[in-house]
Amino acid sequence: MCKTYYAEKKGIDPGKICVVSIMPCTAKKYEISRAEEMFVSGYQSTDYVLTTREIIRMIKQAGIDFNHLPDEEADHLMGDYSGAGTIFGVTGGVMEAALRTAYYYVTKENLEKVEFENVRGLDGVKETSIKIKGTEIKIAVAHGLGNVEYVLNKIKEAKEAGKELPYHFVEVMACPGGCIGGGGQPYGINDDVRKARAKGLYDDDQNSVFRCSHDNPFIKQLYAEYLGEPLGEKAHHLLHTKYVPRPEYRK
Repeated sequence: MCKTYYAEKKGIDPGKICVVSIMPCTAKKYEISRAEEMFVSGYQSTDYVLTTREIIRMIKQAGIDFNHLPDEEADHLMGDYSGAGTIFGVTGGVMEAALRTAYYYVTKENLEKVEFENVRGLDGVKETSIKIKGTEIKIAVAHGLGNVEYVLNKIKEAKEAGKELPYHFVEVMACPGGCIGGGGQPYGINDDVRKARAKGLYDDDQNSVFRCSHDNPFIKQLYAEYLGEPLGEKAHHLLHTKYVPRPEYRK
């Protein structure tokens, strides 16, 4: 979006835009050039990735004291986010954000209570079900690769036995706790740290003006002015990617 929609709106040559992403995830360094979809704008969508650990070290080396920096508004057009976007960083957050919007698209109304407490917490696998206007949706949330294997095996066993699949919707995060415990985060993480970071994200969500992705006025503007319909041809071309099997890494 930075080198297509944003460049067009601001009248900037996309070739002169440099996108640097600050991420809790070391895998993002590889992903920016992983597949041809990373160049769909005609340019590399993300030019550089720094982990949070790296940017913290750079900030300290530069002697920047954040406690004494003046507050400043985020750049608008693409700088505003919803609470649903915030909680993407914790295990269960993607599921919860998606359920808020799924409920709206099924019922054409927003939930009065948007929190889904049963997908929160640090249990390795959370299996539950919710009802949307009488329809039961079976879900699973797994974080940490050992727990992911449990969920995949349960699906595989059901398929091989010709039984109904155990879930309609699965969220997977490789790192324990989700992105808050990512491989690029500061060292020394434990469950107490994960819980504190998760609470920070949930508090930010709670205090957000918009708590559902589909209510974000800038997302609405983006689709109305540029992308067209969600899952439409242009949105699919610019926002979606695909994956292929890869061999296991061996030293």
